[in-house]
Amino acid sequence: MNLLNFINLINCAIIAHMITRYTHGEITWVDVESPTKEEVLSLSQEFSLHPLEASELPNPSMRPKANIFGDSIYLILHFPALRHTHCKESRQEIDFIIGKKYLITVHYDTIDALHKFSKEFEVNSLLDKHQIGNHAGYLFFSIIKKLYRSLEHELDSMETRIKTAESKIFTGEEDRMVEVLSFINRDLLDFKQAIRPHTEVLKTLETLSVKLFGDEFSFYVRSIFSEYFKVTNMLESHKEMLKDLRETNDSLLATKTSLIMKRLTFVSFSTFPPMLIAGIFGMNATHTPLMGSSNDFWLILGLMLGATSIITGFFFYKKWL
Repeated sequence: MNLLNFINLINCAIIAHMITRYTHGEITWVDVESPTKEEVLSLSQEFSLHPLEASELPNPSMRPKANIFGDSIYLILHFPALRHTHCKESRQEIDFIIGKKYLITVHYDTIDALHKFSKEFEVNSLLDKHQIGNHAGYLFFSIIKKLYRSLEHELDSMETRIKTAESKIFTGEEDRMVEVLSFINRDLLDFKQAIRPHTEVLKTLETLSVKLFGDEFSFYVRSIFSEYFKVTNMLESHKEMLKDLRETNDSLLATKTSLIMKRLTFVSFSTFPPMLIAGIFGMNATHTPLMGSSNDFWLILGLMLGATSIITGFFFYKKWL
């Protein structure tokens, strides 16, 4: 275990309960990491959360979903994290509670993209440069867009791994690349499984957001769809590239194995005639031809070399070597 993994395990073991609050005009954003029941109760009372919303927040949820409770939308999404996870889990969950004048984000791990956005939002709010519209839906749009952009960076990292593997495939490292390509394929599958439910959740979000924010907000949800489809297109492109590389690597590996088998077969056949001749002349017979003559050793050795030459010539004639 390297030092970075050890530090990540320590970070996971020491659960940080943190509530950070940001305001811009009339909009309030509350970002919560690993909330306690007391913190959830406090938020529930302050923002009049529905009991079903509050009951989901203390612990991670297994499935993404989108619901509307009164005047707020409750959204759960999981985001794959291959490079920037701070725990063992390769999926990071974010719960969004979107009201008209407030946004609550709840997560159970430090999410780099969300942390970076909070710093940018804080600076822009102080300088009054952040244009987020007149309700929290626009703030949610900015955050979700940032999160999908972070997934593109994750896939860029994956592309680098694929290209590195590609360069090594043609340098005689086919054996080792079998394992490397398998690990990359596993990560791509995990990535796909994490974002697959986003399609249905975003479709539901479009319907719910129109009820809460009006028809004009559907344009922003479609823009979120556009960011999501960029990610899925990159993912499919990487899968196709990886599939072709695995087929190429398997083909090179099969060719290499076939060549090794040919050489082993040649060695076996080329040594068989001399062994046969040596066995014949080694028999304890009364009258063995050539035995006892003045040049018997050289004659027998010549027969062995001749037989080996015939076998070698035959292999070259058939182009097996």
